[in-house]
Amino acid sequence: MSSNVIGHWVDGKPFAGTSTTTAPVTNPATGEVTGQLALANLDDARTVIDAAAAAFPAWRDTSLA
Repeated sequence: MSSNVIGHWVDGKPFAGTSTTTAPVTNPATGEVTGQLALANLDDARTVIDAAAAAFPAWRDTSLA
């Protein structure tokens, strides 16, 4: 992914995923397209959801303080 693509994160690290689909990121003040947002496909979503589900037991009882 190029530096102007906003990607995904999983397990605290960048995750490129397998989808090549993106959507434009637009500056609302100027209408200028400033980058691209990586869009996930079903496999990417499953990877991220599975990682979140695996992390949940360790985090569920963590105090917000």
